[in-house]
Amino acid sequence: MAICPVGHDSADEEYCDVCGALLTGTPAPAPVVAPDAGQLDDCPDCGTPRGGRFCESCGYDFVLGGGNRGTRRSTPSTPSTPSTPATPASAWVAVIAADRDHYQAMIAQGGPDAARVTFPPYCPERRVPLVGPEVRIGRRSQSRALAPEIDLAGPPEDPGVSHLHAVLLAQADRTWQLVDPGSANGTLLNGKTVEHNALIPLGDGDRIHVGAWTSITVRKG
Repeated sequence: MAICPVGHDSADEEYCDVCGALLTGTPAPAPVVAPDAGQLDDCPDCGTPRGGRFCESCGYDFVLGGGNRGTRRSTPSTPSTPSTPATPASAWVAVIAADRDHYQAMIAQGGPDAARVTFPPYCPERRVPLVGPEVRIGRRSQSRALAPEIDLAGPPEDPGVSHLHAVLLAQADRTWQLVDPGSANGTLLNGKTVEHNALIPLGDGDRIHVGAWTSITVRKG
C-alpha cells in the first residue's frame, strides 16, 4: 500500500485515495502556510485587516490575488449613502460682508475721496475657507500678478482696500495671526488700529475691518 506525501494510506499507487495527491512523478505542491502576525497586512480591495488567506469582508485571496475566492462570511447589504467630504475640526473660515456702521465712521473722518465713496446697495455675504500657510486680503492686480485669496475687487469693489492690504498667517498650533504689511488706509481689529508689521493673534469671532466698508469675521470650525 502506498503512502501519499501528506501521510494518507492509499490503495492506488498513482493518486492518493484520500486527498488525490500525485504519488509518483511531479511532487505535490507544498500546502499554503498562513502568514504569521508580523506578515499580516490590509486587504487591497476593502482595507480590512488580514486575518488569513481570504479577506473576511470581501473574500479577497491574499495568495492568488483577486476577490470572491473561496468561502467568505456573508454580510447583509445596506443601501449606500453619498460620502461627505471630511472637514477638519479646527478649520477656520472668513465671513466677508459690507458693514454700514464702519462705512459711516470712515466717511465721518473726511478725506479727499470721501464724497465719492458710496455704500454698496448689494453686497452678499461671502465665506472663504482659511487654508494654506497664508491668506492675503486685498484687490487683484494683473499688472502686479497679484490674486489675493480674499479678493475685495468686487463687484462691488471696495476702493479703500490696498492691493495687498493685510495677510492672515497660519500658525503651527492651527491658529491664525493678522499682519498689516503697510496698507494705505490701515486695518482695524475689533475696533482698534493694527500697527503696521505687527503680528496679532486671532480668536474665534474676531472682526477685521479694512477699506471703506469691508468687515471680515474669522470663525473657527
